[in-house]
Amino acid sequence: MREGLFIKKNIEKWKQYQYRKANDPDEMANQFTELVNDLGYAKTFYPHSKVTTYLNGLASRIYLGIYKNKKERISRIWRFWSTELPLIVRKHHRELTIAFGIFLLFSIFAAFSAANDNSFVAGILGDDYVEMTQDNIAKGDPFGVYKDEQAFMMFVRIALNNIRVAFLTFIGGLLLSIGTSWFLLVNGVMVGAFQYYFFAKGLGWASVLVIWIHGTLEISAIVISGAAGLILGNSILFPGTKTRLNSLKLGAKDGIKVMLGIVPMLLMAALLEGFVTRHTEMPKLLSISILTVSFVFVCWYFGWYPIQVEKRQGIKKEEVKS
Repeated sequence: MREGLFIKKNIEKWKQYQYRKANDPDEMANQFTELVNDLGYAKTFYPHSKVTTYLNGLASRIYLGIYKNKKERISRIWRFWSTELPLIVRKHHRELTIAFGIFLLFSIFAAFSAANDNSFVAGILGDDYVEMTQDNIAKGDPFGVYKDEQAFMMFVRIALNNIRVAFLTFIGGLLLSIGTSWFLLVNGVMVGAFQYYFFAKGLGWASVLVIWIHGTLEISAIVISGAAGLILGNSILFPGTKTRLNSLKLGAKDGIKVMLGIVPMLLMAALLEGFVTRHTEMPKLLSISILTVSFVFVCWYFGWYPIQVEKRQGIKKEEVKS
């Protein structure tokens, strides 16, 4: 094909690529592929032509655009976890404290009730569960329940259940925070009764070393989902100077971001429960290490780190003002 005909055949396409920037990544990739094909043809038949130089520059620009978009997406993800989510958590530390307080209060209430009423634990956990656990204790394997199911299926079942419970706790905030408070109450009572039962059987610390391998992340995530629910509910109850609808939109936005933040925790908790907790004979040092790492992470990422991010942001704002 003669060079003039090649240019005439493709010039409108090249102009479109040059002057109309593609925002869609797939469209940008298609443009780049087309230009590479045209550039390859030009280099073969018109290696010293201006059209070859032109196509090379145009293809390079689109390539840099693709690379920049990819880099921005990665940067956006990093910014969410390193700055955006911690600042939201810091903004709502009060709701997080209240959610933890509700959960802890009813856990203590449940333990106290179980200590004074022999039927309380069975009433909360169910007769079947209590009888099964008693049988396991008699067999010398008190935590055998974690070994009854194939590991992967157990992981899937628990992950789905934990995510369901967490999102129900969050959505309960739409009932003016009452639904969220109820779910925190129920989960707090269950944990309190559950934990007291093992202490009453002389297996308290052994249960901590086994159950809280996964329980640290799982229960923390439930409490944090409770905070997200309170954010949602309080946005309706206390709109401040905003309209109630706008306040709800902002509260829902913050709450959803907090919920996204705990999904990895719920998945990791399910992974630990499915694949690790079942090894009840593992060395105590290993169990303590897993438990400690989980506890330190939760306290750091949802407690200390958001405060530090807020301070850094404050310093930056002061530097801009000065």
